[in-house]
Amino acid sequence: MIRTAFNRSTTSWLAIAVALAATPAAAQATLQLRDVEVETTSAASNLGPAGLSAHIVDHDAAARRTASSSDVTEILRATPGVAAQGAGGFSSLPSIRGLGEDKVIVTVDGAPVDMACPNFMNPPLSYVDPLTLDVVLVIKGVSPVSFGGDNIGGVIAARSADPKFAEPGKTLFSGEASAFYRSNDDAVGGAMQATVANDLWSVAYAGSGAKARNYRGGDGDGRVRATEYAKTSHALTIGRRTGVGLFTVKGSLDYSPYEGFPNQWMDMTLNRSWALTGRYQGAFAWGALEVTAYHRDVRHKMNFLDDKGGDADGGMPMDTWVKSSGVTAKADIALDARQTLRVGGEFHHQALDDSWPAVAGSMMMGPNTYLNVNDGRRDRFGVFAELDTHWTDKLSSVIGVRHDAVSMNTGDVQPYSTGMMSMKDAMAAQAFNAADHKHDDGNLGATALLRYAPTDGVTLEAGYARKAQSPNLYQLYAWGRGAMSSQMIGWYGDGNGYVGNLGLKPQKADTFSGAVQFAGGGEDGWRVKIEPFYTRVADFIDARKIADLTNMMGMPSGFVQLQFVNVDAEFRGVDVSAQAPLWSSAAFGRARIEATLSALHGENRATGAPLYRQMPLNGRIALQHAKGPWTSAVELELVADKDRVDPVRNERKTAAYQLLNVRTAYQWKTMTLSLAVENLANQSYDLPLGGVSLGDYGATGALRQTPAGAARSTSG
Repeated sequence: MIRTAFNRSTTSWLAIAVALAATPAAAQATLQLRDVEVETTSAASNLGPAGLSAHIVDHDAAARRTASSSDVTEILRATPGVAAQGAGGFSSLPSIRGLGEDKVIVTVDGAPVDMACPNFMNPPLSYVDPLTLDVVLVIKGVSPVSFGGDNIGGVIAARSADPKFAEPGKTLFSGEASAFYRSNDDAVGGAMQATVANDLWSVAYAGSGAKARNYRGGDGDGRVRATEYAKTSHALTIGRRTGVGLFTVKGSLDYSPYEGFPNQWMDMTLNRSWALTGRYQGAFAWGALEVTAYHRDVRHKMNFLDDKGGDADGGMPMDTWVKSSGVTAKADIALDARQTLRVGGEFHHQALDDSWPAVAGSMMMGPNTYLNVNDGRRDRFGVFAELDTHWTDKLSSVIGVRHDAVSMNTGDVQPYSTGMMSMKDAMAAQAFNAADHKHDDGNLGATALLRYAPTDGVTLEAGYARKAQSPNLYQLYAWGRGAMSSQMIGWYGDGNGYVGNLGLKPQKADTFSGAVQFAGGGEDGWRVKIEPFYTRVADFIDARKIADLTNMMGMPSGFVQLQFVNVDAEFRGVDVSAQAPLWSSAAFGRARIEATLSALHGENRATGAPLYRQMPLNGRIALQHAKGPWTSAVELELVADKDRVDPVRNERKTAAYQLLNVRTAYQWKTMTLSLAVENLANQSYDLPLGGVSLGDYGATGALRQTPAGAARSTSG
């Protein structure tokens, strides 16, 4: 891998043009994981108050970890307690301490992004490219109410860089370019960022692209079907600095012509999204104000890619259109030298239309268009107040309350036909249309976070949060009762069919989170952090079995039909991280060791059964070395047996595995060359959260338990 960056301030446009033309193709960008050690992450684009359970992933040329994936969620797995629920090549679903999918609030530049697919193929982080990423904040424990409502699982906030400006009378030109190649899936990609600015105006462009074939599994596993993808992203940001603050407008376009999903019946055959975000940031004598307004338009299509049968017979086209818009406003009011009152409000609107066009000549998929969600609407209005107090230099607290009003509705639906082939769906549509679709919730939340540093090198943190989240539109309004129609619903990757429930209640979670950190030796010294947690969820949205599914011949298929229901659940566990210097000398450079460990237990409190997609015991051990321009790392990733599985969904067990990864990089002036080998021993393993290997099942008829993990891959 080669990466180069440049930053110049000049009044010569000719110099700018020459610099741009001379920039070589460069390497894959790097990301660094570090802990947030301050209550206010001002270095992270003023993302707000954070505690010991908050982590930052930022774009840094001196980073220790080279991103070897096009999927930001995969990169976040280096954070203890964060897991990636397998999906497509650049769109895994993040899970924080056992709570995943849309139970985790994800924002991009301050705006929440709605998933626009019945299989959640386009989650928010699929619109964030690791090559152009500036910073991502992850809060695993008790998240302040100012970070948003309508979630019970934590916060992931991704932000692009604030506009850069030049000194008065000068012109600033800065940028970087990068490119990468991965051997396993023949993935190629690159990115470019460039800024031109004077002291008042700033114009920045960021673009990236990536393309990959199906990857190979570990030793003897062969190619893993439906793992190919292609995508491009473009963004233009204009900033204007005035006497009353900073105004920023960002327009972005994300396009993917295809993406395979090894654990879904369908693949993505188009995802096109454009977004416009405007933000105002102002600082005043009384405090600070930030206002963000946004709109995103997503067109999403699904069908079968070649390795699932292609479209020779028309396949099963599915078409989804989502329009989201909203506004958020936050004000930090300095009450005195030690207290800040943070108040704000948010309005978010989602409009969803999900239809499945008829297939000419098909007896089952026609003659009508199947209306899955017709004119679905979800509006949320939230207000909050939060008091951030520094009682002493050693003791601080963040206490907040929030209320979110959520209103949902949808129109009437229709099946492909009313004949015998679609009788179940025809009857279900009739019953659905006769029912009242309107759903209103009032969700109250509160958080309290206390932080105490009794002595140098010791920090204690305790927090409590009451969070509530209303069901999404699919959980309420997915009405199909046929085997095929219900199996097109579900972001769980298990092959089962899912049916909505108009009677669902909001999920209400009580979370207790703690953290203790011992440190010494300064910034490069040793550190041990222990983070226990416990979450009890009333009316957790899970699923109950309502039927066994059969194939076209009427024989059992091995899959079941499930309906979303409310149950009581709990999650408990601990995250541990540690680091320590090993040596530092002129002759042998500097070396340090880092380690993480995560333990999680999630269960249905009524039955005592395990919950779905819970990560088994896992950890990492990394040895890092730096000498002069060279930096290197050897990392061992350890995952235990997954033997606690959800019996309702027929979840599969997976065996323990160990992966060895090595990386090295050399920096020469503004250019960085790097090389990485993932899974050096070419270990064969199954993904614990990968679901069922439906890509192989559709092609061969053999049901593999889970998609295979990637074999040895060299990237550079």
